[in-house]
Amino acid sequence: MSIDRTEEAGSVEGAQALTAAATVRYYSVAPGVRLNVRSGPGTGYSIVRVLAAGAKVPIYCQTPGTRVTGPYGTSNIWDNISNGEYVSDAYVLTGSDGYVADRCD
Repeated sequence: MSIDRTEEAGSVEGAQALTAAATVRYYSVAPGVRLNVRSGPGTGYSIVRVLAAGAKVPIYCQTPGTRVTGPYGTSNIWDNISNGEYVSDAYVLTGSDGYVADRCD
């Protein structure tokens, strides 16, 4: 990672936010898959958008939800990729069958 500029954090919360932002990793969606992004952690939630094939997603936190079978196995883990946006972990190459991020609150 390269740093173009630095800023001093004005508070402990600011320093924690900078640290959290620096630790977010991006993961690849299964090849050739256009992945539904849902408003919550399950197939019963509405589709808010569809990711293009070849997309990479950040995982901010993970939570249990509907069990889904995909290219990377069967899982009930759902990845929070943005505010109010979730994808099934069964379609995301994390290198693990378990949690790779903190649980969502």
